Amino acid sequence: MSHPPFAFLVKGWPRLSETFIAQELVALEEAGIDFTVWSLRHPTDKKTHPLHDRLRAEVRYLPEYLRDEPRRVHTAMGAALDLPGFDAAAEIYARDVERDDTPNRRRRWGQACVLAHEAGPELEALYAHFLHTPSSVARYAAILRGLPWSFSAHAKDIWTSPGWELREKLSADSFGAGFGATCTGFGAEYLQGLADRRDRVDLVYHGLDLSRFPDAPDRAMRDAGSPLRMMSVGRLVEKKGFDTLIDALALLPADLAWTWEHIGGGPLDGSLRARAETAGVADRITWRGACDQPEVIAAMRAADLFVLPSRIAADGDRDGLPNVLMEAASQRLPILATPVSAIPEFITDGTHGLLAEDSARAFADAMTRIARDPALGPRLAQAAHARLHAEFTMAPGIRHLAKRLRGLTAA
Repeated sequence: MSHPPFAFLVKGWPRLSETFIAQELVALEEAGIDFTVWSLRHPTDKKTHPLHDRLRAEVRYLPEYLRDEPRRVHTAMGAALDLPGFDAAAEIYARDVERDDTPNRRRRWGQACVLAHEAGPELEALYAHFLHTPSSVARYAAILRGLPWSFSAHAKDIWTSPGWELREKLSADSFGAGFGATCTGFGAEYLQGLADRRDRVDLVYHGLDLSRFPDAPDRAMRDAGSPLRMMSVGRLVEKKGFDTLIDALALLPADLAWTWEHIGGGPLDGSLRARAETAGVADRITWRGACDQPEVIAAMRAADLFVLPSRIAADGDRDGLPNVLMEAASQRLPILATPVSAIPEFITDGTHGLLAEDSARAFADAMTRIARDPALGPRLAQAAHARLHAEFTMAPGIRHLAKRLRGLTAA
């Protein structure tokens, strides 16, 4: 049985919150790139998107915890001794452990040995989504097999990784990536500054596969007296800033009718619900939990304003350019967000949406402004929709990535 020439590594498959990865994998497959997906974790979401069903590639799961598959791990580690790059890989791993002696680091080595052992002899290159854990596994496995590797970097993996590790993954002298792609100009500038050569890191916007988001009709202007129907999509984690949004909702004028609907799950679910109760706004909030793509599109079409109060978390984690903003734009849904990270690369304040500082007062004022001026939201949404179609479609990025990947195997 033959195996594809590429191994694509992901944190988990499938994941509702990482549609940008699923979108890219399906598009690369349709562009003729032949690969196996290697997932570091098993799925935890109960639902999937229709997009996940379009992937035809084989999906294989590495040991999520080494202790759970001891025979598999032991066999792979023994076989790794005979691989051509074992000495070099073991030396790099030992140096990494000196600086980061954690269970996660040791798990990366074990997973890399399994991947290097079990991938077929036809394997020619590896590609990892995220520059932290998946890229560490890809890097070790690539060195073991004597093959090139590459990565796609996004947000948390850039901003919470130690500088020494990023520099080594971006340096040829340290068995770094042949190339890397990142989805924001903000992130590209940072990584290019750490790389041995700036051209090792490319700016490749995810863009949006507009075939998955049917164009919405022009929105009728809402009546100034009707309730402002707001919605958000995002994990309930610190960097999404939903605590600020709940506080902002409590500051809205008493005569303003409104509702807010949230889609997504996360570890702060309980505390944010409690915050809403304390703030006296819980009766106007609907917590939908995890939803699939058709449900998200339906919610966007029923809403008047999309709100995403992103911020920089205490550990440095932050959004890049959230795909959900482009999804909202595809449905001509007005956007209110913060000027964090790469959000201004898509949304110009006052032109394509509103950008407010990370404060409850600023968000309350912006929401009130949208509510009191029924013409403002549709005007902003139309401009964002036009920019999406002109500058942020998926196809150019896929063509670039496919060319880069083929260049790895040609070399």
